[in-house]
Amino acid sequence: MTKGKLSPMMEQYLQTKEEYKDCIIFYRLGDFYEMFFEDAKVVSRELELTLTGRDCGLEERAPMCGVPYHACDVYLNQLIERGFKVAICEQVEDPKQAKGLVKREVIRVVTPGTNMSTQVLDEKKNNFIMSVFLEEKQGKNKPDYTIGAALCDITTGEFKVCEISDTEKLQDEIYKFSPAELIGLESILTAGLDISYMRERMHIAISTVDAIYFDAHNCEKQILSQFHVGTLEGLGLKDLPAATMASGALLKYLHETQKNTLEHIRALQVYAVDDYMLLDNATRRNLELLETLRDKTKKGSLLWVLDKTKTAMGARLLRSYLEQPLLNKNDIENRLDAVEALTREMITREEMREYLNSVYDLERLMTRISLRSANPRDLIAFRSSLQYLPYIKRMLEAFSEQLLVDINADMDDLQDLFQWISDAIVEEPPILIREGGIIKDGYSEDIDMLKKASTDGKNWLAELEAREKEATGIKNLRIKFNKVFGYYFEVTNSYKDLVPEHFIRKQTLANAERYTSAELDKLADVILGAQDKLCALEYETYVALRDRLAGELTRVQKTASAIARLDVFASLSVVSEKNQYVRPTINEDGHIHIVDGRHPVVEKMMNHQMFICNDTCLDQKEERIAIITGPNMAGKSTYMRQSALIVLMAQIGCFVPAKTAEIGLVDRIFTRVGASDDLASGQSTFMVEMNEVANILRNATQNSLLILDEIGRGTSTFDGLSIAWAVVEYINTCVGAKTLFATHYHELTELEGKLDGVHNYCIAVKEQGEDIIFLRKIMQGGADRSYGIQVARLAGVPRDVIERANEIAAALSDSDIANNTKQITKSKMKKKQEENVQLTMFGNQVESELIAELKGLDLTNMTPMKALLYMNELQERLKKSL
Repeated sequence: MTKGKLSPMMEQYLQTKEEYKDCIIFYRLGDFYEMFFEDAKVVSRELELTLTGRDCGLEERAPMCGVPYHACDVYLNQLIERGFKVAICEQVEDPKQAKGLVKREVIRVVTPGTNMSTQVLDEKKNNFIMSVFLEEKQGKNKPDYTIGAALCDITTGEFKVCEISDTEKLQDEIYKFSPAELIGLESILTAGLDISYMRERMHIAISTVDAIYFDAHNCEKQILSQFHVGTLEGLGLKDLPAATMASGALLKYLHETQKNTLEHIRALQVYAVDDYMLLDNATRRNLELLETLRDKTKKGSLLWVLDKTKTAMGARLLRSYLEQPLLNKNDIENRLDAVEALTREMITREEMREYLNSVYDLERLMTRISLRSANPRDLIAFRSSLQYLPYIKRMLEAFSEQLLVDINADMDDLQDLFQWISDAIVEEPPILIREGGIIKDGYSEDIDMLKKASTDGKNWLAELEAREKEATGIKNLRIKFNKVFGYYFEVTNSYKDLVPEHFIRKQTLANAERYTSAELDKLADVILGAQDKLCALEYETYVALRDRLAGELTRVQKTASAIARLDVFASLSVVSEKNQYVRPTINEDGHIHIVDGRHPVVEKMMNHQMFICNDTCLDQKEERIAIITGPNMAGKSTYMRQSALIVLMAQIGCFVPAKTAEIGLVDRIFTRVGASDDLASGQSTFMVEMNEVANILRNATQNSLLILDEIGRGTSTFDGLSIAWAVVEYINTCVGAKTLFATHYHELTELEGKLDGVHNYCIAVKEQGEDIIFLRKIMQGGADRSYGIQVARLAGVPRDVIERANEIAAALSDSDIANNTKQITKSKMKKKQEENVQLTMFGNQVESELIAELKGLDLTNMTPMKALLYMNELQERLKKSL
């Protein structure tokens, strides 16, 4: 029940909350942002803040908590990282001039995909927000979609769109760009996307919006207005209606949250998914492209090896290259030409890299300038970044390679902007822009005059203080200042008797008295007036300069893009030279021939050990599938992954770790490596494995590269072997992809000679008594042992277990594991089991016939694989009859 009307302030708050129901409201009250009611409870719990209360006109006090406005970014970022949205409700008029309640408005809504805080964002990674529009078309068996996807990094102004044919490819795009936030209609939650994985594992905030966001007319209007064009055709969106809807909805969302014109978003890039090599989430994880599988750290990933960039822009672009390897041979060759040229001109390259080291993040700095949020220190960083651009351009003129020529053409030296800032801003300006101390002497006559008045006024105060000391004899008399009383004389109590009659008391303290005088008041008016005018004029001058710089946005963005590309090619050149990589030869006939290939990450992680090189030979005819056998720890997985990484490195335009390398373009790399489960979704290790295998077999083409490790090991021997055998046959017959297939099922070596294009390879080992030495060298032929017990002993398994394992291994037969396992049980258990089996088996005529068939079976004319499959069939028939 209420005890009266709500207070005006609380009514204002509740009106704001009604408009932003899905946000936490940061409501400005004086020097704090306050939260009320449920918002206060949530923030108090999440940030461990004290929950208090406030009288608001209700029977009970409103729950309340708050944070200081000057430190709000720290608390704000913590909430955004937890997936919340925060609406900043700011005072938009001076409280001193307000009549009644101070006017407040939401000036910005901060979401995970629109956060621009430099304290939180990784400068080497984009912070994307993605919009998705699904146009459903009912297919024969399941819904069919035309999908539009739009991506924006609001911190850099990057905006790109595409259309996709199915939800699987959409999920791959989401995994590729890893957006901080995904927006769409409610239908995105039921479209077959793995929403729980995206929320819980990838920490993507899912924001559903109203259908009005995807109104076709409004979407087109948003796009034309944002990019200042008359038709969609000029942007490449004429025949992409789904992409148009996604783009328009995203722009509407950004405008409504940012409350500004977003002038820095000036270019829209339409891209096709099929223009780049597709890498699904499993492949990204297994190849450890951006982070390690176990620790989720950059160190130990391919990015860690290749990233020697000097700028944040270059680091982001290199990450993009790794996520989107090229498929066009000419584009790859152009990148390789640039890397080769920079490697050849090493001295020039290193000098350019020294200059690049002084370049700050031009993309994000320019965004802050265009959004009018840049402070004076941002401008100094911006100026420093422009200082060496003329030298870089001059050195680029020595290169004739196409991409380096393009970079030089796109790069503007921006020296006029450099001079504007140099002339106006002091070398070490303050962060705050309203308290003066920003503008250099000599830049503005009016500012110089006010500065002189302010400086002379301080001298006048010092002279007045000295005269009064001498006239009164008060040795510790001081002229001081605070914001409440302005300037005043301060006299301690021990000298009160010496205070002259013309001093007027202003304030009494415990141990002192404060006074003023007519002369002091007059000086104060002059000084304070000059200081206030100076601060106001400096602010106006600074804002004018910032606006002038914002008008050069297009030039700066184009230059920033050129710097990023140069930085990436220089980084790849440095890595290639330092690690003795070679330029790959690119072909379109599908032939991969790598001589003395090395794993780029493993060789860097090895301490004072020599990496053992290996060859890889695959094509689409005679060398299509390699069956690789050998013990655990011998290096099968390393060998297969290095082959995949060398292909990927070549297709991003990088030199590769090998003696020579001929790389046939691949459209996709698929990997099925390692054992893992997904308990959160109720999937076992084997189910995860089969899901990945199913995805590979459905989507691989003859131009794909498959890396398959231990298919079928998550289930029984018979089932696993059968699946592995069938998978190899299917790849060979129906897919035709180049495949490296590692297995402990030695029976698969029987496929060589029976299936065209299948060949056996093994990892060489050397036995020394009970010990084995891994030679890490791949050679032709198949292995007949896995050395699992020896590996277990090396791992430190207790000796009793090792000895018993050897006994059991001696008793088992590869051709009939299931039956011979019974022979290793204790004798009395064996006898009892045999009796029980006989009683059961001979219970009916069908079972008797099966036993007779089994006894008359001649295994000598069967291959081991055929015998195993036949035995498995008999067992299944026997089970059904029981």
